[in-house]
Amino acid sequence: MDRMTIVTIQPGDSLYKIGKSYGVSVEQLVEANGIDPHKYLVVGDSLIVPSPREKSGPLMVNGYAYPFIDREVLQKTLPYLTYLSIFSYGVTEEGGLVPPPLGDEELIEAARAAGVAPMMVLTTVDESGGFNSERAVSLLENTDRRARLAEELRRVIEEKGYYGVDVDMEYIPGNLRQNYVDFVAYLKEQLAPHPVFVALAPKTSREQRGLLYEAHDYAGMGEAADMALIMTYEWGYAFGPPMAVAPLPNVEQVMNFAVGEIPKEKLLMGMPNYGYDWPIPFNKANPARSIGNYEGVAIARKYGAEIQYDETAQAPWFRYYDARGNQHEVWFEDARSYQAKLGLVRDLGIAGVSIWNVMRWYKPLYTLLDGYFDIVKINR
Repeated sequence: MDRMTIVTIQPGDSLYKIGKSYGVSVEQLVEANGIDPHKYLVVGDSLIVPSPREKSGPLMVNGYAYPFIDREVLQKTLPYLTYLSIFSYGVTEEGGLVPPPLGDEELIEAARAAGVAPMMVLTTVDESGGFNSERAVSLLENTDRRARLAEELRRVIEEKGYYGVDVDMEYIPGNLRQNYVDFVAYLKEQLAPHPVFVALAPKTSREQRGLLYEAHDYAGMGEAADMALIMTYEWGYAFGPPMAVAPLPNVEQVMNFAVGEIPKEKLLMGMPNYGYDWPIPFNKANPARSIGNYEGVAIARKYGAEIQYDETAQAPWFRYYDARGNQHEVWFEDARSYQAKLGLVRDLGIAGVSIWNVMRWYKPLYTLLDGYFDIVKINR
């Protein structure tokens, strides 16, 4: 991939100085990066220098959103999406549908008005907010419940104007692996012509152990589903030790396995749009706080931290002491880390990316997506 110009902020840099060096205006730098021109730059942060590029071809972009997304963020994001996956519909023990508590009609309407295909997200998240393994088991083992659910899905999809459904069922016992494949294949048959997507855990081998992985059959889902969204993030997570959310070597290992099991034209690679702030030393009883990418830079600015860049993980990070003298470690995403991930997407020749999630606005991600690819729009 031709490298779009990304500069790392050095001591003494300013927007004016950088713009003059590259022959662009301050206004162009502000627009490409979505930054406040009145705030000083943070040493170690990155800036995209806009320039015309030959694009690498079409790219499908999926973005997950909750119904409570800020409407201004939604409107700014929609031009860069192919699909808007609205999180989420649950499933009752009898196979009925549980709609999002805040409703989804406004997001569906906004997506369609912007030429974006709204996708219903179907999960086994229960009333407590977590994935319910027992509920998944009761659905996958019972053909009557499966039939009832398919009927309800078709009714809601057609009444509300959804484009299709994205199935995200996690923590399923491994002995139900084929049941899950059969379930997705059944939905595809029953809901046609509405497409059925499936979200899959980040596996590196067919027989990878662990409740998150065992029932996610890449090859089987590659045949059963219309599209597979690989959740290549959360290596760094709230209850784990500090590290990059999506270290590039880990993402690459998963995707290299995925392209051997699933047709490339059906693959979307996960992209995290967030980071974490961990109290140091790490303690599971005091988990990390989820932060936005702009927020990561704002924390560094507030506490005078210099942002570092891990060349192996391909991700920015830094440490700081808060007002109480407690140390923290922060990992997030920036233009450099996204450029590396999009280079992998181009090299693999897969269909696109899936952003978890689009609740926070971060312009450099969309500048790079739009600069490197022609984002696919589906009019239906």
